[in-house]
Amino acid sequence: MNRITINLNNSKSEIYVGLKWTEFSRFIPVSDVVIITDDNIRNIYGNRFPSLPVLSIKPGEESKNLSVISGLAGKLLDYGIDRSGFIVGIGGGVVCDITGFLASVYMRGVRFGFVSTSLLSQVDASVGGKNAVNLGNVKNVLGCFRQPEFVICDPGMLNTLPEEEYLSGLAELIKMGLILDQNLFSLAEQNTERLLKRDIELLEYMISVSVELKASVVREDEKEITGKRMILNFGHTFGHVIETVAGLKHGFAVAAGMVVAMNISVHANLLEPDMRDRIINLLRKLKLLREYHIPDKFFEEMLLKDKKKQGDNINFVLLESPGKAVVRKINFRELMKLFRLSQVN
Repeated sequence: MNRITINLNNSKSEIYVGLKWTEFSRFIPVSDVVIITDDNIRNIYGNRFPSLPVLSIKPGEESKNLSVISGLAGKLLDYGIDRSGFIVGIGGGVVCDITGFLASVYMRGVRFGFVSTSLLSQVDASVGGKNAVNLGNVKNVLGCFRQPEFVICDPGMLNTLPEEEYLSGLAELIKMGLILDQNLFSLAEQNTERLLKRDIELLEYMISVSVELKASVVREDEKEITGKRMILNFGHTFGHVIETVAGLKHGFAVAAGMVVAMNISVHANLLEPDMRDRIINLLRKLKLLREYHIPDKFFEEMLLKDKKKQGDNINFVLLESPGKAVVRKINFRELMKLFRLSQVN
């Protein structure tokens, strides 16, 4: 078991990788605690939940909206939860986002923690303090920064994930290697079969490395003020459009977005074409590349609403080599021009 601590000015977050999920009871108060989960997780694990009130939402991205937040807040009031209360989110990225957002705004903030049940949330969504919901078809446009008190990442829970959910999470794991750690990328290259077979020992190690990498970024730039944290958005600028318009799961959309970003990086003479092809080959071996067909106009329309857009510019993450990503402020029209050229070449 590995414990990774994120100490910030006004908060402390402890991430436990390899701890059994049932141990979360050690970290919660004795009263005024509510669990938020989704219907799938409740069906699989609910009989092992402690005797606490449970609020269950419909699985999937469509639950990340203010209507669901409002309904959950009303139920917290019904249970008599006040500012001394505690909320535990047991689920994947959607549950973590909803729990963190609700806990941040309910009565101006109550304590919360996560039991992270998916690879996507163990590697990314549950760590770092970003909590957000969608507004219409614009992803994560309403949100805040607030750290969970604890996150439990039990790799054993990944065995119950549907195949598509597990594969989707692999994309974020590969992303962390590409932007921050060449060795993590190489380890994935050398162990594709073990990853596809959900080797628990390998996953615990790679999740631990990935969480520590993200934690180091968050410690340096919690709220994306200096720009360091922006590298975590690699593949997400175009990926969010692909996810919304084509309906791909988040990880597959991010994988597609990383391919777009790498093509643009090659066209900008930052990334060697051979290395781009090597990375794409890994994504293909891990079954992460899915077909999508989106007219350019949809990218143009939705990128204009991107959170990373500042005036006429977008902070865009490019890749120089595995382990080395850079953020460039690119004019929106120039980015679309590079995108179109990269699609042709």
